[in-house]
Amino acid sequence: MDENREIGAMRLKYFRRLCEINELAWQKELARMDRRESIYRGDGLLRPLTARDVNSDGSAKTAPHVRNVVAENIEAQVSSVIPRPRVTARRRRDEKLAAVAENMIAAELDRLPMEEINDLVDRTVKIQGGAMLLVEWDNTAVSHSAVGEITVTPVHPRQFIPQDGVFTSIDDMDYFFLRLPQTKEYIRRRYGADTFDGEGNGNESGEGMVTQYVAYYKNGLGGIGRFSWVNDTVLEDLEDYQARYLRRCDRWGAAVTDGDEGPHCHGGEFTLEKEEEEILFSDLRLSDGTVIPACDAKGRRTGIPYYEPGAYPLVLIRNVSMFGQLLGQSDVDRLESTQNVINRIETKMIERFIKAGTRITLPDRADIRIDPEDSEVLYIGSAADKSLIDVYDFKGDMTDELEYARRKYEEARQIIGITDSYQGRNDPTAVSGRAKEIAVARSEGMLESKRIMKEAAYARLFELIFKFSLAYKDEPRPVAVTDSRGGVGYDSFDRRDYLEMDDAGEYFYNDGFLFSCDAADTLTSNRQAMWSEAASYFTDGAMGDPERAETQIMFWTMMEELHHPLAGMVRRQLQRRLEDENTGAAAGKTAEERSGRWDTTG
Repeated sequence: MDENREIGAMRLKYFRRLCEINELAWQKELARMDRRESIYRGDGLLRPLTARDVNSDGSAKTAPHVRNVVAENIEAQVSSVIPRPRVTARRRRDEKLAAVAENMIAAELDRLPMEEINDLVDRTVKIQGGAMLLVEWDNTAVSHSAVGEITVTPVHPRQFIPQDGVFTSIDDMDYFFLRLPQTKEYIRRRYGADTFDGEGNGNESGEGMVTQYVAYYKNGLGGIGRFSWVNDTVLEDLEDYQARYLRRCDRWGAAVTDGDEGPHCHGGEFTLEKEEEEILFSDLRLSDGTVIPACDAKGRRTGIPYYEPGAYPLVLIRNVSMFGQLLGQSDVDRLESTQNVINRIETKMIERFIKAGTRITLPDRADIRIDPEDSEVLYIGSAADKSLIDVYDFKGDMTDELEYARRKYEEARQIIGITDSYQGRNDPTAVSGRAKEIAVARSEGMLESKRIMKEAAYARLFELIFKFSLAYKDEPRPVAVTDSRGGVGYDSFDRRDYLEMDDAGEYFYNDGFLFSCDAADTLTSNRQAMWSEAASYFTDGAMGDPERAETQIMFWTMMEELHHPLAGMVRRQLQRRLEDENTGAAAGKTAEERSGRWDTTG
């Protein structure tokens, strides 16, 4: 055990030194992140434009009031739309598996707090130019029917330390680090570590809190390794952390699970043993009909391999891609100069407005005074002295300043691509509903790149959710399925359905699917517009004769799929009416045939 501790200390020294080097190279970007957050929150610190913008001690002045156009433009872009998954099979025979995977991913998005995560991340992406999503498997989430769940955690770019010199993508890095604030109790519960003594290196982040450093790296064998520490305490050192591991008691040699050490192993030390394959205890039928027997001809148990994702668990969402820059372009950086000018103009207008007022001129005599509260009689000795007494009103004309501030405000919105129609304001240039739609569409065209970047990142998230499910979901998980008529059915996701055998007789998991975002689902997020569109198709006769019951049923079926209130009830009533009419017509025809009045000769 002393040898293991020595190796752990050497690896800790190596990863800590590597982290410090890359963190130092990332310091400039971290300083810019702090500045962006400050500007977004309404910091009025003026970047000097004139000599008057500097205090007597040389420090920059602060604007007494900030019209925060940065926050306004960013908030106008924050979208609550969560992209929905689309999984495409590469082979025709895999279409059913692709549909199950798609429904499983959609179910995971509904289970996770994606609304809160999306709201936080989407805003951070606009402010900092990028943000991350960390996908992990939580084996402590246990229910009565399943063990483990997928978790998705938002990661601020300030918590991220990339490999210096790699600007293309996270997947191209040999390693990267995360700085995660954790409670000491969480570290004790998760890793069993009770001591956090050491150099610190700024790790202590508050009373009862520590900073956990996590290193992810490529292990050279196609897998991903993870090394974690707090101060001088090594928490985790897994060369292939996405593989399956078995905890074995060093004292008794028994295999145990987390939280189930037993009376003999409690408080003891454990060794992690990598599990190479899963042992079958019953025959397994694959999706293509092939049956894997539980035992071979000699009675030995059959083993099938475990799946490993083999990908970094971190998804980067960029704002607008820029060559040679890992994070995308920040909207705050694009608006900072304009915001600074607006702050300066606002400061000037406030100074002029405060200085405006009434001024009185008097002759230079000590015995004449003005009482601001009570009227006082002034005794003037000569007409010449009286001519020197006058009142002047200074109104503080700010017409030019207001016009310039308005121009800079419009400039800020044009930089981003925000229009009055996009913000839902009164747009004098859009005189009709159709014109307003065109104005909004043009604005969205300028923001198209940001939407594409978000969808690309979510497609990557969908792929990771699928791969983690393929690797760790041992039990079949039920998923809801919606058919073409809007009805809800149920299927199950079983990772063994994706198991196949190649020509050499080796088993492998089929993960060859394409992941993207469903554009149609994004459109249906605007239900009011889709209802109006469907109604126009119905009245225009695109679905058939609006007077026919079949056409009406088709229309209300579509409205039900678009979640229109009471659409399902209307559709069912129309169907019953049509069935009653058909039943009555059939009964009348049969009666006429029996009476002999029905001409069947043609």
